[in-house]
Amino acid sequence: MDIDALRSFIAFVETGSFTRAAKQTHKTQSAVSMQMKRLEEELGKGLFEKEGRNLILSVQGRRLALYAKPILQLHDQTVAALKSPDIRPRLHLGCPDDYADSILPSIVKLLHGYLPKLDLQVTCASSYLIRVMLDSGELNAAIVTRLPDSDEGYLLTTDVGVWIGSEKFELTVQDPLPIILFQKDCKFHLAAIDGLMKQGRGYRLMASSSSATAIKGMVKQGIGLGVMAKLSAGSDSLIIESERLPPLPSIGIALVISSRAHSPFSAELAQQVVQGFSEMKIDR
Repeated sequence: MDIDALRSFIAFVETGSFTRAAKQTHKTQSAVSMQMKRLEEELGKGLFEKEGRNLILSVQGRRLALYAKPILQLHDQTVAALKSPDIRPRLHLGCPDDYADSILPSIVKLLHGYLPKLDLQVTCASSYLIRVMLDSGELNAAIVTRLPDSDEGYLLTTDVGVWIGSEKFELTVQDPLPIILFQKDCKFHLAAIDGLMKQGRGYRLMASSSSATAIKGMVKQGIGLGVMAKLSAGSDSLIIESERLPPLPSIGIALVISSRAHSPFSAELAQQVVQGFSEMKIDR
């Protein structure tokens, strides 16, 4: 039995007119009349009879009306159930380690708010590896660093690089200056070294790492000064501001969707996440 025709039949039952039934179902009157004719042919019964100038339900029409609504309700419930499968949508999100403690938790919270059944996997790695995985489609989406004026992805926020140190470290007596940086794919790595060279200041790279936790740990032990985004440094880091240290550039932090991965991460969802993120308070 044609479900759409049955829906039009119920519209007639509720309105008492083909004209009003057509309006209720957003069809033309002739389309509704044709549906009713096919329904009568399928059932082999006349569903309507004339009463003066009006059409009313026949005995068989009234009998069909008793079953039609439950049939439609069961149909709609079945369709709704099949459109909401038990399989949880899977999403693989990438994030550089330096944003794992600041940006990432907020993004994860927002994603679960928009996709309650989400099966989320998070990979934290170097920015270089995150981009490789994003380009290959291994990641559905990623949090990345970009230039402030770039149009890559969906901008979450802007930030600036800072120097961090500890009370164990005396800046004035260190020559060459011991520094601890992220790996070369980090935008602050080259900026810090280039800035020191332009100042004519000697430096010694004590260590480079893809881990913000490792860098902050070494800095707290007084091994050297570190460089990272202010958001990554967090409130527990000692930010060093000195004319003896070169200024560091501003950056953009964006959410990028892989063009090669099929996932529930649509452009609409990305925009919702960005909007939600802008309304959240992030410790700086």
